[in-house]
Amino acid sequence: MPFFSAKVPSDFSDTVRLDKYIASLPNGMNRSKLKSGVTEILVNGKKSKISQKIKANDQIDIQWEDNIPDDITPEDIPLDIIYEDENVTVVNKKQGMVTHPACGNWNGTLVNALLFHWGRQSVPQLKEGSASEILERRRPGIVHRLDKDTSGIIITAKNRDSEEFLQKQFKDKILQKEYICICTGRPPAKDGDIMTQIIRDPKNRHRFKAVENTEEGKFARSLYHCIACYGNYSLIRVRIKTGRTHQIRVHMKYLGCPILGDSVYNRPDKLFPQATLMLHSCRLKIRLPGSKKFSDFKAKTPERFLEVEKTLHKRFPKEILK
Repeated sequence: MPFFSAKVPSDFSDTVRLDKYIASLPNGMNRSKLKSGVTEILVNGKKSKISQKIKANDQIDIQWEDNIPDDITPEDIPLDIIYEDENVTVVNKKQGMVTHPACGNWNGTLVNALLFHWGRQSVPQLKEGSASEILERRRPGIVHRLDKDTSGIIITAKNRDSEEFLQKQFKDKILQKEYICICTGRPPAKDGDIMTQIIRDPKNRHRFKAVENTEEGKFARSLYHCIACYGNYSLIRVRIKTGRTHQIRVHMKYLGCPILGDSVYNRPDKLFPQATLMLHSCRLKIRLPGSKKFSDFKAKTPERFLEVEKTLHKRFPKEILK
């Protein structure tokens, strides 16, 4: 995905919108492209809008995409459905499936599969308009996401009222999301509460980084419990209190226990060289539309976890941290 970076000169004294400033640069982008193709704008590491006023010494980083399709089409892709009613569909997303269409993944996504499952028509895509309108067209029914290589529970909405009802619970943090992961290394304690800011890694724009003692980036909080250790490997349960991009992967690396099979935040493992990302969303407690009680959804442990655990059980004694 293309990136554009620019630093506002220290002698810049004007007050203009970000989009006007970028359009004025010799190698900048016109305002139409900024509106239709941009996926993220950062000013000094913080997410911003194209209407933000910029000042001297501001660092501007923009990520965008090209070749947006005319529509998102339904595709007959099998889904592992945990629960479904007239308002929601709860899916156990398989590893490797992208949640919604985006640059480089315009088909084969969960949205494509849901459109077919729900008997919907193709969704025309906007090429111009506000960023929120453009993104909304790409993810009908999607109220939260999982990384492509993270498997597990994801709840989707069949209508606008349900979508707003579910989105409010995510925004107000009145639900519970639980994950399991197999990590390399051992955590410093059996239980912990990780609270940091998460920023984009200045050395690698495709990665994020957990930092403390700064107001940059976004606040992130993860609670972890080490279920057991096997040699230098740990089976860890994580409950997230915020939902930042790559949050668990970044926090486990910050803890000194990067997730096994994570090609972005960990190195290839000698014992499991073929391992893919060992991160699975195993539980979601949330209120469904029309209900006053919380529903508790669980997803079975995927086969890739069982295979790794079988090897660990054979090679190492099980240890419980104190």
